[in-house]
Amino acid sequence: MKKVLVVTSSPRKDGNSETLAKKFAEGARAAGHEVNTVCVRDLDIKFCTGCMYCQSHGKCVLNDGMNGLYPEIASSDVLAFATPIYFYSVSGQMKTFLDRLNPLYNGKNKFSEVYLLASAAEDDDAAFDGAISDIDGWLACFDGVGFKGVLRGRGLEERGSVLKTEFAAQAYEMGKNI
Repeated sequence: MKKVLVVTSSPRKDGNSETLAKKFAEGARAAGHEVNTVCVRDLDIKFCTGCMYCQSHGKCVLNDGMNGLYPEIASSDVLAFATPIYFYSVSGQMKTFLDRLNPLYNGKNKFSEVYLLASAAEDDDAAFDGAISDIDGWLACFDGVGFKGVLRGRGLEERGSVLKTEFAAQAYEMGKNI
């Protein structure tokens, strides 16, 4: 059994990327894994100030919704990030969340598998390249950690349209096969 943390950054409740996250979590639970989900919009998080306090203290100087998450993130085997694609990149909410993970660079993390679940109105796979690069840049800070899977939910313009595609089933199977 693996400990899985799903982080969704959609500002819209039940948006397409959040639906992909829920399907991924359902699949992981069906496979017998322990799954927790964090919705970034429900956290009261501030922007990283770049003060580097976290490097010597293992937590952030900002007293907000992030400090309580660091132990859960560090102890997870699998991380799954779900984001809508905005201007060919991750959402601002996801970028802020990633920036605030600086306290994890101490090397005491369990996670080794990372998944990206993304949705976009755009039909072209290239629309996801910026988001993949964003997450890959974050991953570069951790030895032995890399992408295990990427789901590109293309052509999803309306909220809920993901449920009319094969992408929801693919997210479920991705979660089930971790």
